[in-house]
Amino acid sequence: MYYKFEKLEVWQLTRIFVSEIYAVTKGFPKEEIFGLTSQIRRAAVSVLLNISEGCNRTQIEFCHFLNISLSSLEEVVAGLYISLDQNFISQKEFDSFYEKTNEIAAKIKSLINSIKNR
Repeated sequence: MYYKFEKLEVWQLTRIFVSEIYAVTKGFPKEEIFGLTSQIRRAAVSVLLNISEGCNRTQIEFCHFLNISLSSLEEVVAGLYISLDQNFISQKEFDSFYEKTNEIAAKIKSLINSIKNR
């Protein structure tokens, strides 16, 4: 691995999560391609990209980027609620994604805490 962020467990986990988001949103109605589908995908991608972008910054900046990642993750969750309410995803799919977002959020928060305690 060449880039520092590639070694982060949270980055690796989020990379898989983004792929899963892309896979599930392929089944969304075509009229949502520029709406909810795009929004959820962009928010999920933002989580991953902000972890990557912040990794080689100062500790303060990295924490800032990680906080942006958390906000983007919350946006994904809100989009998943809308998807559930519109019957684009099942309750089982929602629950699985919700669990994954909680795991990612916990790892991001843990990383923030470890950076602050250095």
